[in-house]
Amino acid sequence: MPKATASWLIDNTSLSFRQISEFVGIHLLEVQAIADGEVSSGILPRNPLENGELTLEEITKCEKDEDSSLNIKNSDIDTTRSPTIDKQ
Repeated sequence: MPKATASWLIDNTSLSFRQISEFVGIHLLEVQAIADGEVSSGILPRNPLENGELTLEEITKCEKDEDSSLNIKNSDIDTTRSPTIDKQ
């Protein structure tokens, strides 16, 4: 899904290709190819806001500062507790 997320970020933000590349983990030239439409045919864009990966504030911050890197949103799910089975 990195290409789908990259496609959405290209279409809906003014982030640099470097910022998008670092966030989704694909090569900068691949982001450029997605933007040019060379490799994005058939890819449905994936909104990282709706999927809880980014916040609008994070995108806005990085749009204003090209040297900033996007940081994935912290999960609201408590991962410090593991589910237990009641063994009565």
